[in-house]
Amino acid sequence: QVPLVESGGGLVQAGDSLRLSCAASGRTFSNYFMGWFRQAPGKEREFVAVIASSGSNIDYADSVKGRFTISRDNANTIYLQMNSLKPEDTALYYCAASRIRTRSPSLQAYWGQGTQVTVSS
Repeated sequence: QVPLVESGGGLVQAGDSLRLSCAASGRTFSNYFMGWFRQAPGKEREFVAVIASSGSNIDYADSVKGRFTISRDNANTIYLQMNSLKPEDTALYYCAASRIRTRSPSLQAYWGQGTQVTVSS
């Protein structure tokens, strides 16, 4: 069973908005930081944003700061509001959970299967 399930991806035009959701399945993540990562074709998986279980202690990658907003409405569901989307935001977006606040993909304990975001110019 996949512990995290993402939804909300799609095909949009540059300048549009999308809202991604990530819900836990089969377990609770009340003591975990949860976050978003993305991976474009031919590139390494990269950090996007992270949020603590309290909804505070938020961190963003410089490339999305001011355009993306991460939020958390309970221990097991997070969102990523993406505004002013650019073609370079095109990627497979993954939800992840970790015991510590980290930008490192290798230190995440749980992953979802990803949701595709494609931004056309």
